[in-house]
Amino acid sequence: MDVVWQELGSEMPHPAQLARIVIRLGWALLLAGVIGFQRERTHHAAGLRTHLLVSLGSALFTLIPLEAGAHVADLTRTVQGIAAGIGFIGGGVIFKAADQRQVHGLTTAAGIWLTAAVGVAAGLGQAGPALVGIGFTWFILTTLEPLEKRWCALHPTDGETIPAALPPP
Repeated sequence: MDVVWQELGSEMPHPAQLARIVIRLGWALLLAGVIGFQRERTHHAAGLRTHLLVSLGSALFTLIPLEAGAHVADLTRTVQGIAAGIGFIGGGVIFKAADQRQVHGLTTAAGIWLTAAVGVAAGLGQAGPALVGIGFTWFILTTLEPLEKRWCALHPTDGETIPAALPPP
């Protein structure tokens, strides 16, 4: 039993390290919550919990090597892995409605991708870029959609949509 307690307690962070971990993970959650709340409020597929988990996971994947002694410059593979993994999640929310010839979920996938980037920034302790990124994202999601709808109402097309991909030869 002593071995179990030694193993469990051997890597417990000291108070300053624990505070840094809690602050960075908390920051990742807080910032992702802004975007997740907006998406939840507007009834999109990926809402609050999805954005919180994506940001927290990205921050944790970034923070673990840092706390183990890796240098920031050594984290490029970690960031590449996060980006690739998030690509799979984003791909899962994108679908093409064949009858409408439209693609749905691109903004949701992009939001998830951006939330992962914010999580990485928070995990690295880069609160400034994370905060600015969330600010721009909030602006894009809350301001541009109504402007886009207004523009489309003033400039109607002939009802034809842009195809999601070129037709097969």
